[in-house]
Amino acid sequence: MAFIDTVAGRFLGGRDGETAQGVVSRTLSRIASGWLGLVVPLAILVIWQSLSVLGVFRANLVPPPAEVLREVVDLARDGTLWDHIGITFQRVFFGFFWGVLAATVLGALTGEFRLARRLLDPTIQALKAVPSLAWVPLFILWFGIFEESKITLIAVGVFFPIYLNLMSAIRQTDRRLVEVARINGLSSFQTIRYILLPGTLPSYVTGLRAGLALGWMFVIAAELMGASEGLGFLMIDGQMTGRPALIIASLILFALSGQITDKALGWASAPFLRWQDNLETLEEGQRDA
Repeated sequence: MAFIDTVAGRFLGGRDGETAQGVVSRTLSRIASGWLGLVVPLAILVIWQSLSVLGVFRANLVPPPAEVLREVVDLARDGTLWDHIGITFQRVFFGFFWGVLAATVLGALTGEFRLARRLLDPTIQALKAVPSLAWVPLFILWFGIFEESKITLIAVGVFFPIYLNLMSAIRQTDRRLVEVARINGLSSFQTIRYILLPGTLPSYVTGLRAGLALGWMFVIAAELMGASEGLGFLMIDGQMTGRPALIIASLILFALSGQITDKALGWASAPFLRWQDNLETLEEGQRDA
């Protein structure tokens, strides 16, 4: 019977010698841990509803949760909600893509080559201090109010944290590891593959997640640039028509969209970081035990 239980556990994707009951128990533990993240949002929702019922919040300024949900349902029924979400996701995707591409190329160059770092890094660091909204008039002048200006603004927001994390991670690679690679006759390609890539990947992924978060922040500014679609447009529409429920619904949709994409990026990068032996892997091992 124990043998059958072990075989079933292996079939369910368990570790060596783990029984089916152990696999199920570990899975339920992970699910329970994930649900803990809903405690604070649910508490905020309860407090919000309670204060609305008690009349602490004025309905024309802070509508109750039911009214916000009604706005979302109405938009979903007529199909416009999915159009607005889709165009915002599209803008973030393309802005993120071009920002990552530019940051990866320039971050690798300035991190690896001293001449490139001396030439480019001071200018990039100076541009990093420019507020996001300061780029809006210039991009409108260059690209008009069409998609190019919006995507470019998002790419600018995405660029800086990825560039800084990658460049700094390359510069902070343990010098002794590089010397050992040279002593053992590793080529430049092998040194990058076996030393630089594993050493810089954790910081690079952190930069990607920070850049993605800034992409969602910059898309709001981008959609203020004459957009007629998108979640940012819904916020402006709610302001112009005096519908605070629509504004709050847009904010919640922004938060959910950012959380979903961040989780997706975290899951996609997890297989490349399994080799790490840090506090996070320790906590995961304790939870799975």
